[in-house]
Amino acid sequence: MTGVPLMLAGVAVMAVTVAVFWAMLPRGGRLNRFAGTEWEPYIGVAFCSAVALSLTMLLSGALNLIGSQ
Repeated sequence: MTGVPLMLAGVAVMAVTVAVFWAMLPRGGRLNRFAGTEWEPYIGVAFCSAVALSLTMLLSGALNLIGSQ
């Protein structure tokens, strides 16, 4: 992938990450079902990885666009 498709993929990954994060926020005084379990630290790592992946894809696409001129 180069340029614009890479940036669009980065935006898509970020949008999915934000949507999933928003869905997992506590509501109505109840915690998420993963809170207090052995999966709790892995959820944080997954969100951090998804944000890092999306930012990397966005920056890589931007650099490809700059470099192709």
